[in-house]
Formats: sequence, C-alpha cells, structure tokens
Amino acid sequence: MDTAQGIISNAQVHELIDIVRKVHGFDFSGYTKASLKRRLTRIMLLNKFEFYDLKHVLINDADFFQGFLEEITVNVTEMFRDPSFYRAVNTQVVPYLSTYQHAKIWSAGCSTGEEVYSMAILLKEAGLGKKSFIYGTDINTEVLREARKGIYSLRNIKSYAENYQYTGLKGSITDHFTILYDAASVHNELKQNTLFSVHNLISDNVFNEFQMISCRNVFIYFETFLQERILDLFYKSLCPLGYLCLGSKETIRSESFKSKFKVINQKENIYQKVGT
Repeated sequence: MDTAQGIISNAQVHELIDIVRKVHGFDFSGYTKASLKRRLTRIMLLNKFEFYDLKHVLINDADFFQGFLEEITVNVTEMFRDPSFYRAVNTQVVPYLSTYQHAKIWSAGCSTGEEVYSMAILLKEAGLGKKSFIYGTDINTEVLREARKGIYSLRNIKSYAENYQYTGLKGSITDHFTILYDAASVHNELKQNTLFSVHNLISDNVFNEFQMISCRNVFIYFETFLQERILDLFYKSLCPLGYLCLGSKETIRSESFKSKFKVINQKENIYQKVGT
C-alpha cells in the first residue's frame, strides 16, 4: 500500500527519528514505536503527505517542525484530571510539604499548564500558596506559551468544575479565575508562584532540588530504558524523603528503582524517595 494512505514502515520511522535528531536536536528514539507510528500516520494523513514529502519538510521547513512537535508530544490535559490523585496528594503529600518554609514542586511534561495551576490551587487551599513554588516544564515551546498566559476556554472551565468538586476542595473552581467573556484567566496570585520553562526529560539534567515531582501520563509513551533514565533524573532531583507522583496510569517497574522509592499510595502511584 502507498505511504500516502498513512502506511509507514519501522525502517522509515527510524529514518525520521534520525532526521529529527540531526536537524532539530530532538531525540525520539526512546518513544514507543507503536505510539510514534500512530502519530506519524496522523501527520501524513492530515497533510496528504507521502513519506518523501514528510522527510522533505522536516529537513527544509523549520516552521513545519513546530507543528510536528505538537503532534508527536501528546498534549492531552485538563484541570484536576483524575480527582482521586489530587485527594491523595492533599492527604498524603501536603502535610509533608507544610513542614518546609519554602517547598519547591516540579510538574514535568506540564503541557498548557492546567496541572500546574491545579496544583497551585490545591496548595493555596491548604494554606501553602505563599510557601510553595511550582516549576512547569515541557519540551514544547508553544504549549508553554499558552501555559504562561493561563487563559482557558470558559467551556473547559465549566467541564473542569466537576473534577474540582470531586477533589473535596471548598468553594468553586471559578473562585480562582477572572471571567473574560468566553474565557477565564488564572488569578495573578497563582501565576506569581509558578515558572514555565523548556526542559527535555530525555537529554537535560537536574536543574533544582524539589520536595515533590509530578509527572503523569508521560512514561507510557517511552520505552523501558528511557523510563529508567528519567527515573534517575527524578531521583537525583528530589531532596531526601521527597515525593514522586506518577498517577494511576504509570508505575515504577524497574527493580533497581523500586529499592530507591517507598510506595505511599499504590493506586495513585505516589512514592517517597529513600536512601541517599
């Protein structure tokens, strides 16, 4: 069958990975091949490309690459997604964070910022708003630009309100936004305690020491060896007894890392760093 119909071989996937690494400096070799093939197929179908066309634009069109990056790096997010996760953080991690005069939290793979602001609201409601600072990072500069704005569709906010109620937090999610016609803007008070910046989990190093790291719905797109590399980065980035929060869809499978983390919540995959 013709590649114009979205069929792409494993050899072609590897060829594109090599092109992206050499031309743009992004290494997708650790992404699961099944996920990559699905997303490359979607890109080819949307643009009515054959394989040669995709190769050509990746090499010669820097503007096209930004859209390509957005398609490859999954950006599915919402505020207070999986409310049981936030309930667990509130009861099992927040008491630990409250023991610090100033707690630093890293939200890795933060996309357009919904999870960062969700955590900021949670910490504010716990009385830790001025005692905490959240770093949101992502590989994609476009989604980070949206995250810094902190402006979301009012329709989305209304759909997030149910998640908020299920977390058990008081009041309404709209208490933390300024309504602007058909959109809602995160209160500046929350923005002041956040910083969004580019960070590549695959190639970049430790950039701070954190009391808590949250990284949800990211591991599932990586091969095992890359998961271990990122776990090592998180381990080195956590202070002694710091918390790693992966959420219900991901877990620590590596035997070498199971001994470095204590399971705090098995369902929500919340771990505490042990050892030194």
